[in-house]
Amino acid sequence: MRYDVVTIFPEYLEPLKLSLLGKAREKGLVDLHLHDLREYTFDRHRTVDDTPYGGGAGMVMKAEPWGLALDEVLAASPLKAAAEDASEGAKSEGDEPEADTRPLLIVPSPAGAVFDQAMAYKLAEEKHIVFAPARYEGIDERVLDWAQESFRVMPVSLGDYVLYGGEVAVMAMIEAITRLIPGAMGNPASLEEESHTGGLLEYPVYTKPAVWRDREVPEVLLSGNHGAIARWRRDRQIERTLERRPDLLEAYPVEQWDKKDRRFLAERGVHFANPAKAAQKKAKKNPAPQTDSVAQTDTAQPEAARPNTVQPDTAQSNTAQPNTVQAQPES
Repeated sequence: MRYDVVTIFPEYLEPLKLSLLGKAREKGLVDLHLHDLREYTFDRHRTVDDTPYGGGAGMVMKAEPWGLALDEVLAASPLKAAAEDASEGAKSEGDEPEADTRPLLIVPSPAGAVFDQAMAYKLAEEKHIVFAPARYEGIDERVLDWAQESFRVMPVSLGDYVLYGGEVAVMAMIEAITRLIPGAMGNPASLEEESHTGGLLEYPVYTKPAVWRDREVPEVLLSGNHGAIARWRRDRQIERTLERRPDLLEAYPVEQWDKKDRRFLAERGVHFANPAKAAQKKAKKNPAPQTDSVAQTDTAQPEAARPNTVQPDTAQSNTAQPNTVQAQPES
């Protein structure tokens, strides 16, 4: 993986040389190149910003320094040679090039797609990612329009908040992506059960001593019973997700809950609907009208037959209602 970062504060990215990420660089798993945007200016003040057209507060980053910097990054891209080779091979055989070999240009922006673990896994498959962290009010929009000719441009946000600049976002993304590259983690098994990887939050962890300030490690973790430990950890994952991130519980595939999961959730007021039985009950309650002609099939999916979702539980009336899955414990 090659990373290129164009920034007015290249020293901001120095921490990327430390810890496991630094070791990944030493192993040759990642190649990091920092570019000082001010090196692509020609006035004595090395100016990279100017006032916005149309007025308004703040300053806008000028187009030409970015254009020159990205020209240089593109010329050194490992994908450029591969794209040229593929193009020549396709021409000789009369075929079209198979894949889009343009480097990926990520622009940190609060107006971009929200970065998450699923995106990190996808980005870890890239060969060359270029980051363009902006400052002030952002980059002249024409840069992004022009860049689409040579890059796959992707605005990305860390969340619904605003930072002084995009360098912090770049550091977070590079670290999240790099640790998913094969060989970059000291123990690859660490990735298997961490938060967000399997759709639930990670279970709590403990280490020695067994008693610290009158607080004991859960007894099951000292038992040596691997089955019981696995069940305890699974229950804690579910419990923690239910308490802290019920939105993740809603999105979790219903078919992946086993019987013990369902029993554990039921004890906390979360129930699962049976779509087939619900559809049968609805059909009996509201039978379709019969006609002499062949009945037409309604292509719309019955409400009760739609895939299971996590929904708030409703109060039960005198008429029995099918249980539904809820996102919050019953009050």
